[in-house]
Amino acid sequence: MSEAVTAPVDTPVSGDKTCPAPIVIGMIGGKWKLLILQILIFQGTKRFGELRKSIDGITQTMLTNQLRALEADGLVTRKVYAEVPPRVEYSASMDGLALEPVFTSMHDWWTNRSAAP
Repeated sequence: MSEAVTAPVDTPVSGDKTCPAPIVIGMIGGKWKLLILQILIFQGTKRFGELRKSIDGITQTMLTNQLRALEADGLVTRKVYAEVPPRVEYSASMDGLALEPVFTSMHDWWTNRSAAP
């Protein structure tokens, strides 16, 4: 009989508290957060309306909620200008910009996967 192979307790895949994956997935996971981050990282600062037009199918309420969550997690910064009407701009924070290699890696993975026979 063969014995089941299990991962050592100290590896990140063991599900113990040393693995940050659940936290990271909570911060960037979901249908909209990755799209918002991708736009802000690669296209730069955007106003709310520009973001909404860039993301097909997102509602104003959902975009507001997702931006607030990303801001609370420190991945997006929000700047309000004292104008009438008020102008609000969103940018990727330094922590958000640090995710650029993750997006690049996902792109490379997809390109290589698609090119494979």
